[in-house]
Amino acid sequence: MNRRSLCVIVLICLLPEAIHAQTKWIPYNDKHIRYEGRIAKQKDAAVLSWSGTSVTIYFKGTGITALLKDLDTATYYNVIIDDKTIWKLHAEPAKKSYALAKGLPNKNHKLQLFKRSEWYMGKTLFYGFETSSNTVILSPPLLSKRKIEFYGNSITCGYAMEDSSGRDSRDGYFQNNYLSFAAITARHFNAQYHCIARSGIGIMISWDSLIMPELYDRLDPVDPHSKWDFSKYTPDVVVIDLFQNDCWLTNMPAHPQFKYRFGNTAPGNDYIVAAYQSFITKLRAKYPKAHIICALGNMDATREGSPWPGYIQQAVAQLHDAKMYTHFFKYKNTPGHPKTSEQQAMAVSLIDFIEKKIKW
Repeated sequence: MNRRSLCVIVLICLLPEAIHAQTKWIPYNDKHIRYEGRIAKQKDAAVLSWSGTSVTIYFKGTGITALLKDLDTATYYNVIIDDKTIWKLHAEPAKKSYALAKGLPNKNHKLQLFKRSEWYMGKTLFYGFETSSNTVILSPPLLSKRKIEFYGNSITCGYAMEDSSGRDSRDGYFQNNYLSFAAITARHFNAQYHCIARSGIGIMISWDSLIMPELYDRLDPVDPHSKWDFSKYTPDVVVIDLFQNDCWLTNMPAHPQFKYRFGNTAPGNDYIVAAYQSFITKLRAKYPKAHIICALGNMDATREGSPWPGYIQQAVAQLHDAKMYTHFFKYKNTPGHPKTSEQQAMAVSLIDFIEKKIKW
């Protein structure tokens, strides 16, 4: 065998190692990766479930890839580069690498993977990032001291907000929690953001089996034994936007959930007020110092003549809590769920309320 042939064989044998040496692996538990939201951790991956959960990394380089595996087929993410460029990623039910950014100027960048769709559409395993060997992974800046947390339904999730067809589609493709009033408000105040929400959910009754008092304290929303450690995140401001689904379902005695929750008798005013009061009292026990905003809207629960804002006002007034407030969004008077511009209007309303009422 001549020397040239030997060199070729050696090169072929070393090729996989050479390629591997040209990349850098940043596992999901690397200290440079920043998570936001209630995120469970497995042996080899982080589990992204709730709307608005996100993974962020700072780096100096030209591109970065993520290794993901979705556990369903309806999950979507925003890939956000330097807080400006946004594109939509559809995660697939196979362990796969996704080039989140490439061809960037070789300078400092921020990349965020933000969950647009909600947990019942699937959760995603995030294994880590991969990039070229000459990319420099940067330490993230200090976290904002402000923290905000939302408890809500489809409005808070951003359900169907990008569906312009008039069908109010359930498809995760049209959800975008990033442009929901909740996420917009958090970014306005440069606050850390947690979103505990599910389309169709209520306080007394939901379109599906879970109500918020049964869900609010979970880490993994599909596991009743998976409990969130409330000491890990203490919000300055808590916003509750619930009762829209209760408004509908308490008038539907034939619905299976009506029969399950109430039997044959619709709840009266005192029952409704007490149920709301019980839930906000649970949150107050978890967050003794937080400002709690009891909101409602902007769908038909806030239409003129609706009794539901009054139930919330009564529940809050009876508690005599100086750091508990009510704020009702203006009824949008359009079909379906709030679209992008209507979510923006809600955010403007809530931001104005917080700026006037709360010092944090």
